[in-house]
Amino acid sequence: MGRGKIVIRRIDNSTSRQVTFSKRRNGLLKKAKELAILCDAEVGVMIFSSTGKLYDFASTSIKSVIERYDKAKEEHHQFGNPDSEVKLWQREAAMLRQQLHNLQESHRQMTGEELSGLSVKDLQNLENQLEMSLRGVRMKKDQLLMDEIQDLNRKGNLIHQENVELYKKVYGTRNVNGANRNPILTNGLDIGEDSHGPVNLQLSQPQQQNYEEPARATKLGRL
Repeated sequence: MGRGKIVIRRIDNSTSRQVTFSKRRNGLLKKAKELAILCDAEVGVMIFSSTGKLYDFASTSIKSVIERYDKAKEEHHQFGNPDSEVKLWQREAAMLRQQLHNLQESHRQMTGEELSGLSVKDLQNLENQLEMSLRGVRMKKDQLLMDEIQDLNRKGNLIHQENVELYKKVYGTRNVNGANRNPILTNGLDIGEDSHGPVNLQLSQPQQQNYEEPARATKLGRL
């Protein structure tokens, strides 16, 4: 036969009451620990015996659990009260408006506007910020230019190797090795002078070419 249903009421016998308290207290603390581990929950349990002795368990700390409980209770009370909720959103909107105003003022100062109210120290700080920003922009630009130059050099070397292979197929390897007598220019690359040298591309300013007109025109006539 199974155990009979236990009536939930105060146990009159002090010894039985103490034994039951000890067993159920240990079982409750064990279940709280298992709940915290299995479900990744923050659990806190506090038990006071009839003699005033404290037994507790917390997955983090009792103080942390109590602070979180008080904060959640306060937030629940605020959202439950319509007037408190309206005031909360009004404070949030005021903070956002102030942040937007500060950002707009900072942006105008960065563009050189509204500088009349700034002191020498403020202007110096603003100048330092602009110099740091300009330095970052220049570093990024230089890095992009270097990457493009490296990519062009790599493509130029590939084209050079393709031209060498093509020259070998057309004229043979002998002419490639001894092409000093008859250099062949292909796509601006002199295979005859150096068929195995790498191609280096560099950025330079364009040079103006001077075109001189002939001193006199050639006249055609009959002898």
